[in-house]
Amino acid sequence: MTHKFTPEDLLQYLYKETTPAENAAIEQALAEDWTLREKFEVIKKAAQRLSKFTFSPRTETVLSVLKYANKDLAASDISSSN
Repeated sequence: MTHKFTPEDLLQYLYKETTPAENAAIEQALAEDWTLREKFEVIKKAAQRLSKFTFSPRTETVLSVLKYANKDLAASDISSSN
């Protein structure tokens, strides 16, 4: 039996972002369809590998955001004092 669950649906299921009805439908589909189970396993393993990485922005990027925020804050202070 073929199911029309997308990789995005499986990812939402993995991260518990689906409704109880969607959970039931996906779980039934996973029990019945080995190709869907294989796809889910690939997604699950990829998510596990990604969780081992630590991502952080470059210092230059953080400083640029802070500079922009300070400039915007200063502009709003000037306009509110008028």
